[in-house]
Amino acid sequence: MEGTVFTPSLEGMQHIRSPQGEMLTKPFLDVCKLILPVIDKFGTAMALVKRDIGRNTSRLEKKYQSDPFRYNYLYNMVKEEYECKSAKGSTSCTNGILWLTRAMDFIVELFRNLLAHPDWSVTDACTDAYGKTLKKFHGWIASSSFTVAMKLAPDRKKFMEVITCKGDVRGDMEKFCLTFPPYLEENHKFLNDIIYSYWNDL
Repeated sequence: MEGTVFTPSLEGMQHIRSPQGEMLTKPFLDVCKLILPVIDKFGTAMALVKRDIGRNTSRLEKKYQSDPFRYNYLYNMVKEEYECKSAKGSTSCTNGILWLTRAMDFIVELFRNLLAHPDWSVTDACTDAYGKTLKKFHGWIASSSFTVAMKLAPDRKKFMEVITCKGDVRGDMEKFCLTFPPYLEENHKFLNDIIYSYWNDL
């Protein structure tokens, strides 16, 4: 069967965990980057989200590349920063994982909306997804910027035509929304268990 725009991400998810079940750094970051071509299809509306994903994946990749063996497991970065009391810094890898995970939560919710509400415009789907995910973490300026950007979302019919050039896009979108969230939930749980109990003002 011919692949879709989601195929690279779906294939990448098969390699996120080690044989022991631990989250691997490079495969996780690769999946986040492989979904960017789909986000590109939203045009200007997703520019802020794409920038945040790119910035955080770059930060984490740089850390990983400094010592691939040491940082083979994603959470090793967090553990090290926690031990050094540097996890709270705005440029920490801990913060990078947190915001990358939140951005991907938004992307998943957006795709869910497109699947569940065929009568919604792309702007409607984006606005609802934003309200359920990122909005509560943003200040007034960031929230206003996102609100303006989402009004620039493409026409739904044209958007679906662009991403449905080959393969079963709807089926793969559903698979993405089912397969990727458990990894994001694991990130949130790890950060809650290890960091949030000591980081009350995150």
